[in-house]
Amino acid sequence: MLKLKQLALAAGFVLMTGAPAFAQDAVQGKTIFDGNCAVCHSIDADVVGPALKDVHERRGDEWLHKFIKNSQELVQSGDADAVAVFEKFNKMPMPAFEGSLSDDDINHVVAYIKEASAAAPAVAEEPVATSTAEAAAPAAVQDVAFMDLPPIVHFIYGLVGLIILLIVIVLIMLFRVIVPMMGDSLKDEEFHSTFSGRVYALMSGDASVMTGKAKDEIHSTHDFDGIQEYDNDLPPWWKYMFYASILFAVGYMLHYHVFRTGALQLEEYETEMAQAALIAAQNVEDPNAVTDYEVLTDAAALESGKALYIQNCAACHGQAGEGTVGPNLTDEYWLHGGDVNDIFKTVKFGVPSKGMVPWQGKLTKDQMLEVSSYILSLQGSNPPNGKEAQGEKE
Repeated sequence: MLKLKQLALAAGFVLMTGAPAFAQDAVQGKTIFDGNCAVCHSIDADVVGPALKDVHERRGDEWLHKFIKNSQELVQSGDADAVAVFEKFNKMPMPAFEGSLSDDDINHVVAYIKEASAAAPAVAEEPVATSTAEAAAPAAVQDVAFMDLPPIVHFIYGLVGLIILLIVIVLIMLFRVIVPMMGDSLKDEEFHSTFSGRVYALMSGDASVMTGKAKDEIHSTHDFDGIQEYDNDLPPWWKYMFYASILFAVGYMLHYHVFRTGALQLEEYETEMAQAALIAAQNVEDPNAVTDYEVLTDAAALESGKALYIQNCAACHGQAGEGTVGPNLTDEYWLHGGDVNDIFKTVKFGVPSKGMVPWQGKLTKDQMLEVSSYILSLQGSNPPNGKEAQGEKE
């Protein structure tokens, strides 16, 4: 009976202390995860690597231990799950943590993944308060169907249409009354040469007013192999367009080259480029925005950059910048430019197609500049096991 009581007390003690022990493992695991895994993994979303929510249920703890220690060894062994993950995520090899993480460390990481997977979904963010300027901005104009317009609008449209119809009817009636009154005078050549005569001829179906007349008169007495030239009229529509082009050319010359009141092509291009540069500079999220950052050289900034690098970049670029998954950062070759502004943009916007995650929103502008400056300070350090050169020499 005494043994049963002792056993019950022991079981109760285990039940009471088990949860805090697990929580302590998860706390340590979060610290390890943030320092080594958060660069490429998230619990809820795919980043460089897959989302880790409930991965322990899909794979098992033993498989996770093997994959974390040396993922490529597991891939090369033909493990179906490891190969599938490797293929799905652009064949980006995960750094091997065998030697840098102990079995206990990996247990802590797995405990954190389990706890984070079981955690309730994050509370939805509160809506951001609308600024006064945004509140004062007019709402976007919406298209309204014609039948949905107010009756007064329909009435006005109908009235305008009726007036136009009446004007057309009156003009037709006048034409039908006046034309018979003119009699044979409509056929006179003198009348045909007037503006009214040309309008009448066009309305009567005589297209020669616009196309000109074909004449059976030889233009000259010369003859070339039986080819003769007739003295036909040039189409009036063509002559009118030619006269209009002459007037346009004179106006163009005066506007652009005499009075210089208009901008020529080069000046327009330079003005538009200047405007585009201003717009790009105002948009901090534009990868093409021009920046003019200077390399930080003071010890405090470089030390801060080093700490940020070790925490966020070393997993893919090596502790000394020698390159592992990512390229070597200590040589003279660069894939996306070796100027501090180029490096800053690469850090900020990332290169998702190559597995480089964007750090905007995770690091501040000052932190990204510190990291970029620290990376440039690694030039020529020649760490052991440096990855082969990639990109162009600068």
